[in-house]
Amino acid sequence: MKLELRGVTKRFGTLVANDHIDLVVEPGEIHCLLGENGAGKSTLMNVLYGLYKAEEGEILLNDEVQHFSGPGDAMAAGIGMVHQHFMLIPVFTVAENVILGHEPTRFGGQLDLPAARKRVREISDQFGFDVDPDARVEDLPVGVQQRVEIIKALSRDAQVLVFDEPTAVLTPQETDELMLIMKQLKEAGKAIIFITHKLREVREVADKITVVRLGKVVGQASPTASNEELASMMVGRAVELTIEKGKAKLGEPALVVRDFSVIDPIGQLVVNNISFDIKAGEIVAIAGVQGNGQTELVEAIIGLQPKVRGDISLNGSSLIGESVREILDEGVGYVPEDRNVDGLVAEFTIAENLILDRTNGEPFVKFGSLQLGLLADFSTEKLKEFDIRAQGIGTRAGNLSGGNQQKVVLARELSRDLKLLVAAQPTRGLDVGSVEFVHSRIVEARDAGVPVLVVSTELDEVVALADRIAVMYRGGIVGIVPGDTPRDQLGLMMAGETRKGNGKAA
Repeated sequence: MKLELRGVTKRFGTLVANDHIDLVVEPGEIHCLLGENGAGKSTLMNVLYGLYKAEEGEILLNDEVQHFSGPGDAMAAGIGMVHQHFMLIPVFTVAENVILGHEPTRFGGQLDLPAARKRVREISDQFGFDVDPDARVEDLPVGVQQRVEIIKALSRDAQVLVFDEPTAVLTPQETDELMLIMKQLKEAGKAIIFITHKLREVREVADKITVVRLGKVVGQASPTASNEELASMMVGRAVELTIEKGKAKLGEPALVVRDFSVIDPIGQLVVNNISFDIKAGEIVAIAGVQGNGQTELVEAIIGLQPKVRGDISLNGSSLIGESVREILDEGVGYVPEDRNVDGLVAEFTIAENLILDRTNGEPFVKFGSLQLGLLADFSTEKLKEFDIRAQGIGTRAGNLSGGNQQKVVLARELSRDLKLLVAAQPTRGLDVGSVEFVHSRIVEARDAGVPVLVVSTELDEVVALADRIAVMYRGGIVGIVPGDTPRDQLGLMMAGETRKGNGKAA
């Protein structure tokens, strides 16, 4: 099925999110929609999916103009969307999620679950998804949950598939698997729109590339274009894809982790007797496939894990037993891996989120009163400094794109007097221009003498930032190696092969 958008324009008040956008996607084609966060990509797809109504323009399928009053109309016309944040009910099985909204029935109106299971198996077998129709969604890994979303769309005979930032929540291995799935769908004749800002993914699967900036199409690009060319089109200026950082000026050990373990609520050892330190003016990055204890380690440092053994100290003072508030007040900056759960309050404004952990005293609170003028000046400055795309500091955080939400978190944490910066997935969901900015700020913190712990599943990010790299596997550290260690060696370590390098903790 051929998809064509002609002159689509969508406004929110005075903000023009989509400005007369044209797009053509042919059957059997992966068409990449590339652009920064806030460029209007997701808004355009929400118009296509019937979630928004455009003020101007047309949607055509096989050269016939469509009129969608909601997602049901779009799905009935053959359009399916795989959202960045999955639209699944965790306590339902795969089959129950797939048929939700178009339930097959038998004589007498009885739900036909056997037919649903059969349909899931047919699609799963056709594309090699290996998904159990009777599995409960909450028990499935994130990558498999995404396959369930794809099966949902295919079960309704979707001919146009929209993947909206589909790799934002995936590990590198799950991302590679998704790329293969997209190629299979292309070979089956589906028209695919792939929304992303990750240049490696674009170059790997795209047949055509359309670049959007500030709501407008700024040009077409070939998949053979260089990363630098694509980044420049996205941002509108030259972008340094690799941050230049000088040799670290190391001080004394600041964060010291010794013989440390974390026990989860059911008694399992999820962090197993690890030891390492981070010196003042040093970036230590933890690499590893998601789910090998990194999350629990970071939570323990910030005081969010109750069952621990061993010790964590900062500048000679133990953090064990201290509350989250006490640890933050000691100058620990924390960028959580899930901004929606731990980083922001969606109903609060940008200004309120920027001082979430700074309302217990000066400068923003005096004599029990919030200093509104000071807050407005501070928030306006950060909005500009971190290029947060919003109508103003009074915008609710929940109304921002994922990348702009992340910028609010980073603006808050990097604007404090830091004694330690803990950044988990600091650039998840950010575009190349924002990644460049965040990386430079992290290096600035290091150069100012701040010890920095970065946890990332992106090897490019680990290698770009780290002075030393600790690789975690099944709750343990298999080795601590220099920051310039080759990627293939890091990959072997991430699979559990023990390597000892410079800086291995005793």
